[in-house]
Amino acid sequence: MIFKKKEKEPKPKKEKKVPVMKVGTHKKTVIALWLVLIASVSFGVYKNFTAIDMHTVHEKEIVEQRIVDTNKIENFVRAFAKSYYSWSNTQESIEKRTAAINQYLTKSLQDLNVDTIRQDIPTSSTVTDVKIWDIEQAGTDDFTVVYSVDQTVTERETSIGYTSAYIVVVHVDGDGNMVITQNPTISSTPTKSGYESKVQESDGTVDAATTEEVTEFLETFFKLYPTATEKELAYYVSGNVLEPVNCDYVFSELVNPIFTQDGEQVKVSVAVKYLDQRTKATQISQFDLALEKDSNWKIVK
Repeated sequence: MIFKKKEKEPKPKKEKKVPVMKVGTHKKTVIALWLVLIASVSFGVYKNFTAIDMHTVHEKEIVEQRIVDTNKIENFVRAFAKSYYSWSNTQESIEKRTAAINQYLTKSLQDLNVDTIRQDIPTSSTVTDVKIWDIEQAGTDDFTVVYSVDQTVTERETSIGYTSAYIVVVHVDGDGNMVITQNPTISSTPTKSGYESKVQESDGTVDAATTEEVTEFLETFFKLYPTATEKELAYYVSGNVLEPVNCDYVFSELVNPIFTQDGEQVKVSVAVKYLDQRTKATQISQFDLALEKDSNWKIVK
């Protein structure tokens, strides 16, 4: 009997393991990265809140500037101007003027104004009016004031009226006390604008019969209006569109009424001429009205 030698089965090859680097939370590099991330987020939040706080403070300052009551500044400058621009060429008058204006000026401005009015000048002056044209806040406690002065200047037997404009700076301290820190400096005041409003014209949307009805209604109403009571007005006017005026006026005529149709309403732009019984002068009032008709015409706007 022949025995065959048993062949050995090949052993399976072992798979090579791929090296893997394990990083644990205990590693120094990971801790450092976390610290950087936390610091970055914290800084961003801080900057965001800081920006909001700064913005809020800025808005608060603007609101405070808008609610400043300037009435006392107006009165202060007006009283100063009446003293500053009034004098006569006598030593007594000059001394009184100097003492008066020193109540409004800083010490440096008092010194500056010592020789502005002298006894040898040939004129005297009286103030007839002082108008305040503009007050503007300049900084926290300072205000620029533009004003004009109407004065009558007399030299010998001749008197002439003048109007001049000036600007001063008024400092207001924490207690509300005031002092002028800039001497009256020549300035200008607003002048008449060349603006003209658009002239209204009837557009033909209201027919002749309606025009006649509305005109008759308005003539009746405006004859009554100056002396009408609230109860009497209620027949012609809706709500409180026109209040009682209780004036001694006599109706004269409607001047150039203009009619336009707007849906159910008739709009009227009209001037009303009255004779003022107190002054005997003519008084012309202008009205823009809207009328509607139910059982009768009524002013609704």
